[in-house]
Amino acid sequence: MASEGEYESILCVKPDVNVYRIPPRASNRGYRAADWKLDTPDWTGRLRITAKGKVAYIKLEDKVSGELFAQAPITEYPGIALETVSDSSRYFVLRIQDDNGRSAFIGVGFGDRGDSFDFNVALQDHFKWVKQENELSKSSQSADTGPKLDLGFKEGQTITLNIGQGKKRDKPRPQSSGGLGLLPPPPGGKIAPPPSSNHNTEQPSGGAETACLLELDSSNSNTVVQSNPSSDLWGDFSSSASSVPSSAPRQDPSSGNWVQF
Repeated sequence: MASEGEYESILCVKPDVNVYRIPPRASNRGYRAADWKLDTPDWTGRLRITAKGKVAYIKLEDKVSGELFAQAPITEYPGIALETVSDSSRYFVLRIQDDNGRSAFIGVGFGDRGDSFDFNVALQDHFKWVKQENELSKSSQSADTGPKLDLGFKEGQTITLNIGQGKKRDKPRPQSSGGLGLLPPPPGGKIAPPPSSNHNTEQPSGGAETACLLELDSSNSNTVVQSNPSSDLWGDFSSSASSVPSSAPRQDPSSGNWVQF
């Protein structure tokens, strides 16, 4: 049952409810509303569902004065304290209980199907909350009984913190897709083609070299090509000296000028 320190909350209020005296259950097939005198209810009033802690109370009260006619403590739903009938969703079998502990079963019905739906949902939501609270309490108890992890410092134990001395991480260099590491092109410039990977370049043949020399000969007529490169290099100097004319006649050493000197 609920303790004295807990407050009472209202879950649902329905202004019109009918109460019936029901015959005892003849077999285990359940209650049927068709067996009741539905046209002549034994009592009509207001139904109010309240909760105090984990226990819900269905209270039947007078519409005008609010005087309590009967109440039924509900500890679980569905359960023996509140059952549904087999032939209708608007009627229920309620076990009422007085302060002395005496109990009796009565029939409760709603004229509107929406009222019975709200009555059913209010009880389901309350006991769903009760189930969650029970699971949380069990998990907290299991956590308290388990071994606790001691993260405190032992006597004489110290710790050193290096703040602001972290090493800078080197950024990974981007790897080129090819085998050669190429630099990025300058901004606004044209991209030069990559160098050829084939190093076996062919040297120009002798015929191509001779053709180049002939082109130079035709463009510059003052250029003299030596036909015999194996001749004496000193012959050029002697030929050039012999081609220069003498500016004065040669004197005979036996002349008289030597005698005068």
